[in-house]
Amino acid sequence: MTKTSRSLTIPALGGEQSLNRYLAEIKKYPVLKPEQEYMLAKRYEEHEDPDAAAQLVTSHLRLVAKIAMGYRGYGLPVSDLISEGNVGLMQGVKKFEADRGFRLATYAMWWIKASIQEYILRSWSLVKMGTTAAQKKLFFNLRRMKKNLEAYEDSDLHPDDVNTIATDLGVPEQEVINMNRRMMMGGDASLNVQMRQGEEDGGQWQDWLVDDRPLQDETVANAEESSVRHEMLMDAMDALNEREQHILTERRLTENPQTLEELSKVYDVSRERIRQIEVRAFEKLQKAMKAIAGERLMPTAG
Repeated sequence: MTKTSRSLTIPALGGEQSLNRYLAEIKKYPVLKPEQEYMLAKRYEEHEDPDAAAQLVTSHLRLVAKIAMGYRGYGLPVSDLISEGNVGLMQGVKKFEADRGFRLATYAMWWIKASIQEYILRSWSLVKMGTTAAQKKLFFNLRRMKKNLEAYEDSDLHPDDVNTIATDLGVPEQEVINMNRRMMMGGDASLNVQMRQGEEDGGQWQDWLVDDRPLQDETVANAEESSVRHEMLMDAMDALNEREQHILTERRLTENPQTLEELSKVYDVSRERIRQIEVRAFEKLQKAMKAIAGERLMPTAG
């Protein structure tokens, strides 16, 4: 976000020892009223005013800190999580369109969460941990679900708990077992760690590693296909209005979907109305996806 860099000064985060000072410092920034936020957003959108962007960012630093605190259980410094979240906030401010009718906090929170989650995934593994949406969902929900099931944090899961989690998140049971063991080890532990007695007849973790990944050409092909699908989805979302995008995202494209009841309160309409909007938005999205796919697969002349 280069246009804001010369005017934007965020309190320094030098590590965990300075965290309390940082949290106290960001409380000094005022919360913007809707009309103030709108005018600042328009100034940045139309004139790329760095001072306007700076005010939008600093007024939402507390939101970043609050979201980052929710990811403390992954063993990473909170100061790092906040720093990554601030990067996401800046991107959110850059993309924000005031005339859409939503507050910046509603829009920016998804950029903040995405930035923090990507940082956690990068930090937890030298080898990419979550390659699919389902794996990422498992990673970010496993600890919470174990707590709800009253499962021990530092032990293998009971088969019934494995089945419950796998069914709820839509992933294979073996992925639940593997992810749980990896999280117990704290991410990238040494491969020479001795396995517990009775676990796979002892030995070291490296003795039981099997490379079941697809061949390199398959990996490249799958990655390219995934990238194309994601790009098509993002383009197709432009066919929806802001409300349709928000409802469809909240209902079908997030790790923790909101209920019809929750969204009905946001828009002050009935649950049935939210359901109708969701269905209509999904149909429009499918139609747009098909049109985009047809255009991209259509052979060019000559």
